[in-house]
Amino acid sequence: METDQVPAAELPVDLEVIDDSTSARAILDPARADVLSALQQPGSATTVAESLTTSRQRANYHVRMLERCGLLRLVEERQRRGARERVLVASARAYVLSPSLLGRQAVDPSRVDRLSARYAIAVAARLVRELATLTRRADEEGQPLASLTIDTDIRFASAADRSQFTADLADTVQRLAATYHNTSAPTGRWHRLAVLAHPRPQQEEHSDDR
Repeated sequence: METDQVPAAELPVDLEVIDDSTSARAILDPARADVLSALQQPGSATTVAESLTTSRQRANYHVRMLERCGLLRLVEERQRRGARERVLVASARAYVLSPSLLGRQAVDPSRVDRLSARYAIAVAARLVRELATLTRRADEEGQPLASLTIDTDIRFASAADRSQFTADLADTVQRLAATYHNTSAPTGRWHRLAVLAHPRPQQEEHSDDR
């Protein structure tokens, strides 16, 4: 069987941030979301129609729309029953919608009370927006993006312990910042450091108690 292979670079990435309205509308459409899920493994409009028990014409319509939005990548083209079959796969294994889609209504941390839990949401939203832009730029340049992520769970015995931990963490961050912060280094580059903490959802609390 004759096939045209696509380079591995075109295969799915772990995560893709969607920041254009056309792609956002496509992925929020239930029917197209089902098609995208069906194509987490390479397939064609025919295999999608079979797995979703829908017509090939309808499946092909949604496949073409998703491909046009960049949410599907071509894996190969092959001859099947005298016709050229296009095999595609989802562009990513998971997706996140960027807050930038909201335009002027997108959250700005400077307009949120710094002492509220919503400030943490605002900072997280800015992180998604900025990292999406930086990651895409790094991918285009074929360069890795230097980043640091610390993600852990802590079970405090009391509110007093949580308060003391917060004070100790703030003191440590201030000390490290004072050691490494340098505004005059000619080759220096500014970085953002955000530290967030919040109670875990109840269902996760219960799963640890089993």
